Amino acid sequence: MKIINVVGARPNFMKIAPLMAAYKAASGIQPILVHTGQHYDERMSDLFFRQLGIPEPDINLGVGSASHAVQTAEIMKSFEPVVLEHKPDAVLVVGDVNSTIACGLVAVKLGVKLIHVEAGLRSGDRTMPEEINRVLTDSISDLLFCTEPSGVDNLKREGVPAEKVFIVGNVMIDTLLKNKEKADESKILDEQGLKSGSYAVLTLHRPANVDDPAVLGRILDALEVIQQDLPIVFPIHPRTRKNIAGSSLAGRVKAMTGLRLIDPVGYLDFLKLTSSARLVLTDSGGIQEETTILKVPCITLRENTERPVTAEIGSNQIVGTDPEKIISAYREVIDGHWRESRIPDLWDGHAAERIVEILTERL
Repeated sequence: MKIINVVGARPNFMKIAPLMAAYKAASGIQPILVHTGQHYDERMSDLFFRQLGIPEPDINLGVGSASHAVQTAEIMKSFEPVVLEHKPDAVLVVGDVNSTIACGLVAVKLGVKLIHVEAGLRSGDRTMPEEINRVLTDSISDLLFCTEPSGVDNLKREGVPAEKVFIVGNVMIDTLLKNKEKADESKILDEQGLKSGSYAVLTLHRPANVDDPAVLGRILDALEVIQQDLPIVFPIHPRTRKNIAGSSLAGRVKAMTGLRLIDPVGYLDFLKLTSSARLVLTDSGGIQEETTILKVPCITLRENTERPVTAEIGSNQIVGTDPEKIISAYREVIDGHWRESRIPDLWDGHAAERIVEILTERL
């Protein structure tokens, strides 16, 4: 059974790594790994492949950065000849990036079965490009693998037949659990002069937060308060750095001596940073899941989440971008009032094995 597996952006790499390992342990599956090149920065791509032990891609489309429309179109144009040449039994896509929907569309239009890993997640916010990608990919997929119960419920509500849907756990958590001991050996805290539990980690990259100076300014209002008490380590996304540098906010950021802007770091260093942090502030979906498994308080700077289990039983709290709400959540952490979190069902490091077992049975 020949399965083309697609990666394109940084979050995809953590999701595909355990699947490639599970294929290797199984029999009767020939995996082909295609990297679309949607993210091509060294720290966002090649470094992750090395650290996570992912095999070199069989095919790299080298698409690169562009607008949503142009990037999606270029991926489709480049991926179609790959499918025609290799004639796979299925195409497997992960997550919700442009590569996911682009390669999914090519597969189904050529009559190839489509598998979606991390299916059913919904924020309810159609202004998020990722939400559009999720909804469309799920609607055309033949097999849908969910990380949490909300995914199953969402797909049922949207009319997806139950026999296509499986709750299997979270492949990104497979990667985290496998690499936790290795990450513990990272020297990033020493390099940054940090002590475990004595700093916060910040990530910001969503256009709704970093493209609008008014919204970003509100977030900075809260950070100005927090950084006076607790150092904030900020591995800054290139998009965010560019937006700050080109705006009137640059002076405010520079004046915050407790806000440490550093370049993006590799997976193991970042896992060490987050696992040792007092708290994490983020607008990332994946980090909401990682902090839940690590039981590190997570303050999510968004009005919604497509991963509600992290807020229902995990360590995550959704606060939006209101400075008062951000600071209030921060005080809860510092004062020891953050609620005790639990680990979601099936987040046990074996999701990829379950997926491969089902693929073997169904395909």
